[in-house]
Amino acid sequence: MLSRVADALYWMTRYLERAENISRFVEVNWHLTLDQPQNGCQEWAALVRITGDTDSFLQRYDGFDRRSVVSFLLFDRAYPHSVLSCLRAARENARTVREIISNDLWEQVNDFYHLVVDASHHPDTLHINPQDFCKQISLRGMMLGGIGNETMIHGEGWHFSRVGRFLERADKTSRILDVKYFILLPNVSYVGTAYDDVQWGALLRATSGFNAYRQRHGRINPANVADFLIFDREFPRSILFSLNAALSSLSSISGTSPGTFSNKAEQCLGRLCAELAYTDITTVFDTGLHEFTDNLQLEINHVNDAIGKVFFGYTPDQPTIDQEQ
Repeated sequence: MLSRVADALYWMTRYLERAENISRFVEVNWHLTLDQPQNGCQEWAALVRITGDTDSFLQRYDGFDRRSVVSFLLFDRAYPHSVLSCLRAARENARTVREIISNDLWEQVNDFYHLVVDASHHPDTLHINPQDFCKQISLRGMMLGGIGNETMIHGEGWHFSRVGRFLERADKTSRILDVKYFILLPNVSYVGTAYDDVQWGALLRATSGFNAYRQRHGRINPANVADFLIFDREFPRSILFSLNAALSSLSSISGTSPGTFSNKAEQCLGRLCAELAYTDITTVFDTGLHEFTDNLQLEINHVNDAIGKVFFGYTPDQPTIDQEQ
């Protein structure tokens, strides 16, 4: 397969997954502010901080109120990781590989993009209550994953798209966990309270994992929630499940046997999966949840860099993180 085609498929699904997860961030924060005993600005500031783009936000907005943060994350055309920007990039990548993806997938990606463009022209109601719109974005994202899975030949192209989807999912699940850290940082008095349980439950809903968690663990418990979102081997949005799925597809592309590697990308990802497989939630909390997720995000970026250099021909000095193809 041409590296150009593989590159476009990889980034198409990364951007689709990113748009879906950004909408999940906004939805979970909206729920948290409903139960916030203060004014809720703390939650909206936390949401921008975990994206790592606080400076970019402050260049264009005066404060971390709901209207500004929702506009920034959903519709800001100048912000490359807003839902609208992600879908624009996903659509462009999909357009360049229309001979590889199905007509159904292309039509739905195109329709998805125009849905968000239309909403961006009338954002006022979403500033008040973004829940329904964000839920629609999440459902569209899951639907596109199903369409791609059911209509594409499960060859190299499909595997590259799968690697992109699951690497992005692992990164964003770690960032959803980081929301909890940034909310508690200024006020640890919430720890162990009913409001603390509300927050952990909201994080589970942000990953569509609330029902699955209750089946696995029952009552909300911080250690169990973090363990479930990081280490569960059967929940499709957990970090370990996502990274194992990405590694499986990388191995299928290169033809290597499980437990072996033939290139730097497989080596980096295989090592990361092994480290997670032999870590437990006690170690995570001893290290610090924020420190753990921050390091994990760096490791995922290293995997992304290695994939770019091994499969897509990026040069060592060429940036590969979040490129818009």
